[in-house]
Amino acid sequence: MTIENIGLFQAMNAKMRYLAQRQNVISQNVANADTPGYVSQDLNKVDFSRMVERVGSQNKMHVSLETSNPAHQLPENQAANPKEIKNKKPFEVSPDGNAVILEEQMVRSSETQMDYSLMLNLYRNNVDMIKTALGSNK
Repeated sequence: MTIENIGLFQAMNAKMRYLAQRQNVISQNVANADTPGYVSQDLNKVDFSRMVERVGSQNKMHVSLETSNPAHQLPENQAANPKEIKNKKPFEVSPDGNAVILEEQMVRSSETQMDYSLMLNLYRNNVDMIKTALGSNK
């Protein structure tokens, strides 16, 4: 059994992958801050607490809804795949149609970086606890 098979680590890995992808989207927004007609994008929020609850209940038998149309809504206990979405109501739009606000992107970037650092520290602390439990914390 590897550490990746533990549900807690799977959830932390998923959150870190999401945050890395979000940082990529934010960097593309900043890179296109002067592109005429460009509208900033972001990823859909994912409810990771609900995902952690589901990881704990994976041993139970359950039926999930299959969506055959992208317009179908997912049930409450399933998180949607984070897909890039355009801001529906940008606060400011420049005369050339660009809707990227650099200050807003910097705030998003800082939040994402702080969340990633938190996940990384939690990951390290849990690995250290496992090492201590196994008696190999050197």
